[in-house]
Amino acid sequence: MKILGAVAVIALLAGPAYAQSQSVPRYGDVDKGKSPQEIEADKEAEKAYKRSLSNIPEQKSADPWGAVRSDNAPKAAAKTAPAKKAKTDSAAKQ
Repeated sequence: MKILGAVAVIALLAGPAYAQSQSVPRYGDVDKGKSPQEIEADKEAEKAYKRSLSNIPEQKSADPWGAVRSDNAPKAAAKTAPAKKAKTDSAAKQ
């Protein structure tokens, strides 16, 4: 029974180790050439993608504040700073 458990543990650990040993294309590696069938399939996929984009209707621009904002609202005037108060005699004595 112990041997069966040991074999199961080794098998479970061997899977991820085997996955790491497969080669991954590195940056700058030359891609393998595509077959004519793959090239034709890519062209057909591109044509189908462009056709599907033409089926989508044009969307009007969304204005989330459109119901709140009115079109004829007056422009806000620039606020001027309030005039400084003159010092009174009691404030000047301190």
